Amino acid sequence: MRAAVTEERFGHILRVAQTALAIGKSNGFSDEELEEVALAAVLHDAARDMRDEQLKHLAPPECELEAEHPIVLHGRAARTLAERWGVTDEVVLEAVEGHVFGVPDGHMVGMSVYVADVCEPGRGVNDDLRELAMLDLGAAYRQAVASKVEYLRRTGKPVHHATLAAYHSFSSAGRHDA
Repeated sequence: MRAAVTEERFGHILRVAQTALAIGKSNGFSDEELEEVALAAVLHDAARDMRDEQLKHLAPPECELEAEHPIVLHGRAARTLAERWGVTDEVVLEAVEGHVFGVPDGHMVGMSVYVADVCEPGRGVNDDLRELAMLDLGAAYRQAVASKVEYLRRTGKPVHHATLAAYHSFSSAGRHDA
């Protein structure tokens, strides 16, 4: 996997893994869940530095947004790579794929990787989100997804149907704290 990414990306991957594990430990994850978090975090950006054609080959676009912006395919492409490398744990695979668009509220491994990806210290942003995640992963996840949806809508960019599904998984449940 390391050969598939740049040194800069590899540094990001390591920081995401460290952050996701810290989040998991702070939220009382079991040893098995922490192992799943570590593996998902290490694999999440395995396809991030691939060319558009490679991404489309590994994860054929399923909608116009994906065809026009192949970079959004990198989560699904990373899942495909992980499967080729022998990963069979569906929780890990869902977390890898879901780090781009989100996972259903309650998918603790996926939520920790998603939040860690947007708030790892090397990004220099979202420190408040990282602090919140240490105390309440669910609240941090809901805030991260809601912020993404609001940003995309505010800037007139399309919101992927999977991101909307993740958003609605908690917003339609009457939780409006995100």
